[in-house]
Amino acid sequence: MTSPHMIEEQVIAQLFTEARTHKAFLDKPVETATLHRLYDIAKFAPSASNLCPMRIVFATSDDARRKVIDAAAPGNRQKIDSAPVVAIIAHDTRFHQHIETLAPHMDAVAYAAQDAAKLEQVAIENCWLQAGFLIAAARALGLDCGPMSGFDKVAIDDSFFSGSSWRADFLMNIGYGDAKQLHRRGHRLGFDEACLIA
Repeated sequence: MTSPHMIEEQVIAQLFTEARTHKAFLDKPVETATLHRLYDIAKFAPSASNLCPMRIVFATSDDARRKVIDAAAPGNRQKIDSAPVVAIIAHDTRFHQHIETLAPHMDAVAYAAQDAAKLEQVAIENCWLQAGFLIAAARALGLDCGPMSGFDKVAIDDSFFSGSSWRADFLMNIGYGDAKQLHRRGHRLGFDEACLIA
């Protein structure tokens, strides 16, 4: 039985079944207003107790993009160079500073007093969770994405986050993908291979 609240199959296709990870992008800029809209949608992603540890640097200037390219693994440099925007997806190690605003029901002092390693784990895990919704939000706006690891995190942190509590997790190219450069879609595991109903 389907829910009356289900979205159209066309939307599901745009966000998931027909969407692709792009490695090459068209020479078409992404407007600053679009990046604002992207974040304003993605910020509603779930995170533990609404703690929202994800932070983003949208590198669009030649100087910023060059710093990212220089820190990237050789195999990723051309991909970044082709994209009008490369987002540095980071987590804030001091995300708990915003507890009183984001989660006023919590004891902010007691939460912040937890072991630093535990807080770091919370920040990283929830940043990745939020970033998944960031990709879906980008696709909803007609953008294409190319998330990647393969870069010198220390170099990125030194270039962009020196003196701050932000730390890089991964990179994501954003723009309008060049469909002509796509390879055949990779295989996905079927339900019986990847799922159990207990």
